[in-house]
Amino acid sequence: MLKVLGARSTVNCQGQSRRDFLKAGALGCTGLTLADVLRGRTQAAASGQSAPKTSVIWLWLSGGPSQLETFDPKPDNPSAFRSVVGAARTNVPGTVIGGLFPCLARHADKLAIVRSFAHRQADHAPASHWVMTGHDHPPAGMGAAPIQPSIGSMVARYRGATDPATGMPTYASTDHLYADGPAWLGRAYTPFHVRGDAVSNMMPRLQQERLSDRRALLRTFDSVNRSLDQSGVMQGMDNFEGQAFEMIRGRSVAAAFDLSREDQRLRDRYGPKLGQNLLLARRLCEAGVGFVSVWYGGWDSHGTNPSVGHGTIEEEMHKLAPSFDQAVPALLEDLHVRGLEKDILLVITGEFGRTPWLDQRSGGRDHWPQLCTLALAGGGLKIGQIIGQSSTRGDVPRTTPINPQDLLATLFQYLGMPLDLQYSDLRGRPTRLLEHGRPIAELF
Repeated sequence: MLKVLGARSTVNCQGQSRRDFLKAGALGCTGLTLADVLRGRTQAAASGQSAPKTSVIWLWLSGGPSQLETFDPKPDNPSAFRSVVGAARTNVPGTVIGGLFPCLARHADKLAIVRSFAHRQADHAPASHWVMTGHDHPPAGMGAAPIQPSIGSMVARYRGATDPATGMPTYASTDHLYADGPAWLGRAYTPFHVRGDAVSNMMPRLQQERLSDRRALLRTFDSVNRSLDQSGVMQGMDNFEGQAFEMIRGRSVAAAFDLSREDQRLRDRYGPKLGQNLLLARRLCEAGVGFVSVWYGGWDSHGTNPSVGHGTIEEEMHKLAPSFDQAVPALLEDLHVRGLEKDILLVITGEFGRTPWLDQRSGGRDHWPQLCTLALAGGGLKIGQIIGQSSTRGDVPRTTPINPQDLLATLFQYLGMPLDLQYSDLRGRPTRLLEHGRPIAELF
């Protein structure tokens, strides 16, 4: 079993913490092996479905980003109902975004900003479930497991097999997200989790002194390959186990995860942490992955609370905005330079928005699902526009609300998936993945 251990202490307002335990041989915390995933993903390939080259990067702003401090700042409102970090003029006439995103403002012509995205769930886990799956699930707030498949798992189920040329999985995630799994679609459609310098995920662990000697590492890796081939172990594996092992030891696959292959100047432009994850997501999409989720947390800005390390929303935005304002523009520029702006769609969202009024005592904003943050870029869609309008105070949509199922329907249309797509649930009943969602018409 190849393991990568990562610890991150991120606590939201409910006191929930995150600790990553990622494995290259087993996916996430489920114990599901890569061979299980490959074994379960044969139906679509057998039925003759082809895997389109289009991909989605799902940038999840965990905690609930404020619509006012991100994409709908309301600069003309009284101070109680406008962004606490001001507004930045963009390169799209008449459009402003949050004042801490000056770099992104220069790339607003590459964005479609939705100002009427909304639902009705104000609890973190149920709201995440709603946006990730298109379905509300209130028991999630009490720790219940997800009951509907995520959009990434839907894509994996539809496209089926891994990329035939590289063995890359259809669905990958740089971090574990609540409700990012397959639910009743089956464990085979669980995301393949990757983290950090993921080239290490593709290699057996060696003693620390050997890791410092790159030539010894390469010799050892080659020796492992030769020994396995000569011992007959590979012949003893079934097809799926063999494909899984080839994926892990295959250098073409490892190359997709190896950020050191990128020019250091480009890596520097993306920036640390978030930027490196977005760069990795771009590389994975180029290598054949259809859906990559990227986590960027810390947006649960209720105000000053030393017990969880939170300051005012203004203070928290100054912590979060610099990485975001460096990484996202770098990705948008990179996609255009590489001619990938039609092949990769970036989705920026979170579980809900924040109250349009500021708590004067704590300097924060509470949960507010009646208006949420949503922006899209690339994918060959009609960008450089504002879609929908919010009310004057920024509390509810003024125009027809766009809901989570509409967002998923938009991704279905972009990815070439039928809107009436259905599969049998655990009881054998044909079940539609989308019940009522309609693609966002302005994007097509």
